Amino acid sequence: MYNKLKFLILFLFLSFTSFSQDGIPVYSDYLTDNYYLLHPSMAGASSCDKLRITGRKQWFGQDEAPELQTASLNMRVTDKSGLGVIIFNDKNGYHSQKGAKVTYAHHIMFSRDDIDLNQLSFGISTGMVQRQLDETSFTEYDPLNTGEIQRSSNFNVDVGVSYNFLNFYVHATVLGAVESKRKIYSDFESRNIRRYIFSTGYAFGDKQKILWEPSILFQMIDATKEKLVDFNLKVHKDLLQGIGSLWGGLSYRRSFEGAQYLNGTAVSSQKLQYITPFFGVTYKQLMIGYTYSRVSGPILFDEGAYHQITLGFNFNCKQEYYIGTTL
Repeated sequence: MYNKLKFLILFLFLSFTSFSQDGIPVYSDYLTDNYYLLHPSMAGASSCDKLRITGRKQWFGQDEAPELQTASLNMRVTDKSGLGVIIFNDKNGYHSQKGAKVTYAHHIMFSRDDIDLNQLSFGISTGMVQRQLDETSFTEYDPLNTGEIQRSSNFNVDVGVSYNFLNFYVHATVLGAVESKRKIYSDFESRNIRRYIFSTGYAFGDKQKILWEPSILFQMIDATKEKLVDFNLKVHKDLLQGIGSLWGGLSYRRSFEGAQYLNGTAVSSQKLQYITPFFGVTYKQLMIGYTYSRVSGPILFDEGAYHQITLGFNFNCKQEYYIGTTL
């Protein structure tokens, strides 16, 4: 009966969505207890079933500035199986994409119980994305301009593997594992949309005082060979005799490649880099987190920063065996 109820919750969650997805931009929202957004192998891997809703806005005051909304639900349905679903809306100027994907994960427990966690997980997500280009407000003549809203949809697959041992974790994921032909911008875009992601971290210390959690995330875009790395530090502290916790930290992202620009008469290069402080609070089953990102460098599009709110709800929790971002 319990497993049937879980399947019903997933079905109801899906019934309010339209099926479509290409890929969610990789920001820093995974640090607010949201690793499932990146790694399909994390569906149902936690000690709790989790619902997460995020809203992100860039460059306040700029028209048509990028914004992103996501909603995700993942849960354990049997001792060895987890399910999940993600929907999202991503908008950037005249371009937007809406999508959804469903996930199945298989978990192999090497330990006798959840207290001394030793778990290997495999996950696969499948979904569709609907991409849209609004050309209705384009006034200058261009033979490629239709003056209409162009739309196209395509199929996508993500695969990943995770290993959790006590307070240590490591994840490896391929987003967009299958090449996909996209009608919009088809003359300019590669069919290869693969993005490789690797992340690892470890939590140590005393939760009653401070629990420290350093982690690293590396990503590479296959078609362009662009590479980025995040260096993160997160801290946790128990509140209210264990029924709540306060957490926060700092993330620094830097690209390996740079973009050239003219600096007077000389040519200089600027690499993407931004700093992201984040914090949040968990009280019983509820969680709220805030993320603030600011780009640094001599050439900036706008002085404004990026703001993101994450709301969460944990349910069907087992005895807590890990205090960290992933579980």
